Amino acid sequence: MKAVILSIGDELALGQTVDTNAAYLSAQLAQLGITIAYHLTVPDVRHDVHRAFAEAADRADLIIATGGLGPTDDDLTRDGLADALNTTLALDADALAEIDRFFAERDRTMIERNKVQAMCPVGADLIPNNRGTAPGIHAMLKGAEIWVMPGVPREMVGMFDDHIKPTLVGEVAHVILTRKINTFGMGESDLAHELGDLAARDRNPLVGTTVAQGVVSVRIRSEFPTQAQAQQELDATTQQLESLLGDLVFGRETDTLADAVAAQLTSLNQSVATAESCTGGLVAKQLTDIDGASNYFRAGWVTYANESKTHQLDVPAELITQHGAVSEQVAQSMARHAQQKSNADYALALTGIAGPTGATTDKPVGLVFIALAQRDLDTAVSRHVFPGDRAVVRQRAANTALNLLRLRTRRPA
Repeated sequence: MKAVILSIGDELALGQTVDTNAAYLSAQLAQLGITIAYHLTVPDVRHDVHRAFAEAADRADLIIATGGLGPTDDDLTRDGLADALNTTLALDADALAEIDRFFAERDRTMIERNKVQAMCPVGADLIPNNRGTAPGIHAMLKGAEIWVMPGVPREMVGMFDDHIKPTLVGEVAHVILTRKINTFGMGESDLAHELGDLAARDRNPLVGTTVAQGVVSVRIRSEFPTQAQAQQELDATTQQLESLLGDLVFGRETDTLADAVAAQLTSLNQSVATAESCTGGLVAKQLTDIDGASNYFRAGWVTYANESKTHQLDVPAELITQHGAVSEQVAQSMARHAQQKSNADYALALTGIAGPTGATTDKPVGLVFIALAQRDLDTAVSRHVFPGDRAVVRQRAANTALNLLRLRTRRPA
């Protein structure tokens, strides 16, 4: 079974509102074994809504639409659907009574404008809305089943779970299971090459990659007739991938690099401190966003000004004068002194040029030195040049620092 997810609303088409409904519905349909043919977003324009339903019915067995069922003049989904069905709208007395009851239970009076929400294309059925005033609509068009729900996420989720999902269970002949494996330390194109035949587009389970801020996620989609077979093949492919990628893998699904570091430090009963300049405390924030951070996080310094590096971290002023604040030597001093002052097992230090200003001939925007100090061992410093704007450079630098610590705790020096 193939489905189209249709999102209706000016605020969505203009990018003013993030479409969380489509993401929710995609995940729900995938769990039911329903393949998404495409997503489509259209504005609150009657003929656009009409055309969207008509075209989707030619390409899919199922159409799930959200939005445009409110009481205002720009809520035109009912009209557009009626046009696609080649019919008219008629008032549903039972739905009108439900809307009136909804207001009465809240000591409010239904205004005339809300009556439009009880209008339904002739030949279609209305779906009860237990969380709002707008009923949904169920119809058939050219053999495709159509379900239309309100755009308010809470109402949409309730209607889908209560009335639509139960009718779809068992309608498909296969099960789709997914998994995401998160990696760091290799670019997407190199990692795709490393995957080889595992990433063949005709393979089942299907394997693909996405990237964000240096994190390359390997996505697995296992589609088989039974739950047991889909799970078995998903687990087998996961094992192959994690074995192949080794230390590049730091987690699954929503796991972050900070999560991986926190878990590793906690298991080893070890601690970390941070000394940051260009990242402005981003590494410390990510480490302390996690519950239980006091078990492994000792202290953090944000020493943006040169004077702060000297006064708070004892970085020699002459070192900054000789090599510059953005240098291997200063990063090394920051990390070493942070480790000593905090008495942590490890300390991370970052100094760089996040941009867009501050670059010189030999020190470009995106240049970051990352130092990792460990008690009783030499301090390691690495040089990086990250592409992107200020926010991207800072996040890439933070991720790289966390990954360096992750690898060090996995393979102690």
